[in-house]
Amino acid sequence: MPAAALGDKRLRIAFAGAGAISPFHLTGWKQTPNVEVAAICDPVLDKARTRAAEFDVLKVYADFTEMLERETPDAVDIATPVGTHAALARIAADRGVHVMLQKPMTPTVAEAVDLVTDVGERVRFMVHENYRFRPHYVDVKRWLDEGRIGMVLHARMQVRCSGMAPVGEPILLKRQPYLKDFRRLLIFEVLIHHLDVLRVFLGLLTVMHAQTARINPALAGEDVAVIAMRGDDDITCVLDGNISAAGHPPLPVDRLEIVGSKGTLIYDVNRLYLAGGEDEALQYDLQKNYQTCFTSAVQSFVQGLRTGTAFPTDRLDNLETLELMEACYLCAGIPV
Repeated sequence: MPAAALGDKRLRIAFAGAGAISPFHLTGWKQTPNVEVAAICDPVLDKARTRAAEFDVLKVYADFTEMLERETPDAVDIATPVGTHAALARIAADRGVHVMLQKPMTPTVAEAVDLVTDVGERVRFMVHENYRFRPHYVDVKRWLDEGRIGMVLHARMQVRCSGMAPVGEPILLKRQPYLKDFRRLLIFEVLIHHLDVLRVFLGLLTVMHAQTARINPALAGEDVAVIAMRGDDDITCVLDGNISAAGHPPLPVDRLEIVGSKGTLIYDVNRLYLAGGEDEALQYDLQKNYQTCFTSAVQSFVQGLRTGTAFPTDRLDNLETLELMEACYLCAGIPV
């Protein structure tokens, strides 16, 4: 039986994980009205204490189960390493605590299917896949829905950064050193976001070809990928990513071109416009909007809990993104 809507009550939130991404989640909670982050949990208690002090959270725990049993929260935001996601989500569901889970949901589709099946309808379950909430991609979807370019025919998305380039200390490894050992890296960790938004823009996609490469020999996984996909009505799509691209910014930037029957939509780093109509271009503050997408994801979760309405990135929807990601690796000849 589906969990009941929580209405207008003040929500008590527990938070798991005090790593590099946690400040963006916690800022999102701080910017959300009528909620309280009651406690933070991390196996390294000093990390939990540091985050708690930064965000005025009163309780800290090293043990996830103890936090849930002592604090009895309405929901938990799990921003821990991906290998811990399934176990923590099950612990929460067993205690009737609603779950928001950092992407990727699990390391593999098989594990995600098992998790979704086990949790069932006992609690609400959303994946924190925040690219859909980036203001420029919200506007892309709006322009498509308004029919500004007519019927979509073709799309190409390019993702570039120098964050893994083997020059000095790569900034992405400095921020997240564990990524060095990811056997599946670029598609699993970065392009999964872009696969998700392409699904939103283009509908159902099938991977036709995928090829990966590695520029930085210190990495266990790929830092280059080119993926060709096909959608309904013979839509063609190419996703081209490189996170070791010397000379590009240290953090990933996107370029998206969607060709339609009446025009072409272009998003280029921080500008959205129609080809031949740049006077109507929209400009974006990427640094500001990075936090905006985290906050919007948190607030979407809260709205769904309060009203009982579906989450845009519900676990079943996100399962389709995981399946698309895994299909890329299988097509590239990389075993899961």
